[in-house]
Amino acid sequence: MSKLKAEISQETPFSGPHEEVLLNLIRTTDCLQRALQQTTRRWKITSTQYNVLRILRGAHPAGLPCSMIGDRMLTADPDVTRLVSRLKAAELVRQERDKKDRRVVLTHISQKGLELLGEMDEAVSRFPAEMLSHLGDTDLRSLITLLERARAQCDSRLSPTCNGTVHPGPVTCDGAPKASERE
Repeated sequence: MSKLKAEISQETPFSGPHEEVLLNLIRTTDCLQRALQQTTRRWKITSTQYNVLRILRGAHPAGLPCSMIGDRMLTADPDVTRLVSRLKAAELVRQERDKKDRRVVLTHISQKGLELLGEMDEAVSRFPAEMLSHLGDTDLRSLITLLERARAQCDSRLSPTCNGTVHPGPVTCDGAPKASERE
């Protein structure tokens, strides 16, 4: 019996290796995500909120509209606006209208948000090694390659996140064909 079958108490065989790999990826993602949530919980924010703060720190001082934050997130979130609103209520971000285009609202990380990330940096930067140090460099490089190759199939099914929403189809957020679809 495979280890995954035992973990999820599945008696019937998987339909094949594709299903077993996919379910292993989902199970592993969930395990790592829950562990990261435990790490960020100490600071009373979620790992998704942490991801938004890191994105905004990278865009500091310019700021970003919510749609661009959503495009840069590691995991798609259907309601980036509400996520940002919670961070704003906690005074970790601030928002202002773009001076060139008043229709655009830019989100900036606040000083309080920068200080929070500064407190979190050491613990969060240790997290990947704590979770994956049992894998050697060769295994890690192979895993990176395999995961990137597996994710390549997603491009043919989903376009990038646009305004925080994943849209099906072979186009980019601006409606242009994806590079793979142009030729």
